[in-house]
Amino acid sequence: MIFLARSLSLAQRTALGILMLGILLTPSEAASEALPKLGAALSQTSVSGLSSGAFMAGQFQIAHSKDIVGAGIVAGGPYACAESSMARLFPYWPTAMPQNAIRAVQGCMQTTLGEPDPEKLIARARELAEDGDIDPLSGLSRHNVYLYSGDKDTTVSRPVVEAARKFYERAGVPTGNLSYVEGDGGHAFITEEGGAACGLSETPYVSDCDYDQARAILGWIYGPLNPAASEPKGEFVVFEQDEFAGSGEGLADEGVVYIPPSCRDAPGCRVHVALHGCQQSRARVGGAFIEETGFAELADANRLIILFPQIASSAVNPKGCWDWWGYTGLDYLGKDAPQINALWKMIERLAEPSEAAAEEAASPTQE
Repeated sequence: MIFLARSLSLAQRTALGILMLGILLTPSEAASEALPKLGAALSQTSVSGLSSGAFMAGQFQIAHSKDIVGAGIVAGGPYACAESSMARLFPYWPTAMPQNAIRAVQGCMQTTLGEPDPEKLIARARELAEDGDIDPLSGLSRHNVYLYSGDKDTTVSRPVVEAARKFYERAGVPTGNLSYVEGDGGHAFITEEGGAACGLSETPYVSDCDYDQARAILGWIYGPLNPAASEPKGEFVVFEQDEFAGSGEGLADEGVVYIPPSCRDAPGCRVHVALHGCQQSRARVGGAFIEETGFAELADANRLIILFPQIASSAVNPKGCWDWWGYTGLDYLGKDAPQINALWKMIERLAEPSEAAAEEAASPTQE
């Protein structure tokens, strides 16, 4: 790493320095079980995220648009926003990744380098689709997409979120399927109650602004929801993530999945993947994003399984962000990208028939 730093330009070393600030944290508790098989409805999967989780939600949604039904983008920008011209012209990780990092900070969070160009990014997405790296963009025509920009968010500027809206419009999401909200709050996931004071952009990045963002996201994607339970009756299951990703791919040892009682008892529940932001993992903020955002209470009443995958901090990713600029490698946008592939494997596991259902199907019919 020292040799690499000396071989880079000042701008590149600066970008690496930004990425290397922070404390290395890893979960300390052992996982209690493997991710269960629940017979979930694979074709009814959706995804949402905050900040780096929002950028990853968009990447995951577009890569698997044939099987995803919608996405919630909270303080996030358009697909492939951080990919620099250097990465395209000279796809060599030690030089291209720092350029992507600069692009991410100055062109996809702030607009020092100019606002993201939706037309250019659509062209890149179509190129990846033609190569078979992602699903055809035509799949987006049936998606419901929710976007949110906080009035006091100085981390991801409003023009970036607006660029994401324009990207989806040009990519074929019908105008009536798009919800773009400019509301209260800083750089945080917004709740009706619970979390920090409204307007703050600090740990745990969950803020009480009298707005139920979990309901807004899930209701926009799936339609009218049943009232939330007063408190979750299901299980927050800690599961091992190692089997879904290899070494160096950024995932923490453990993830969490919330399973309502009805989804244990009968197949067919839908999966919503909720992706935390930078500095918002379980290792950093405990259960704040998992337990205080309101997803679990809605899950019980609406037969939803909520998957909370977790990212680990590392030397190239000290703040525990999802990979939306290429720190796991330059092939980070398609289905085979390490983190996108890992997420899809988790969903496929949840969609497998439960052990009881498999045994029942295998049993000879009784006369």
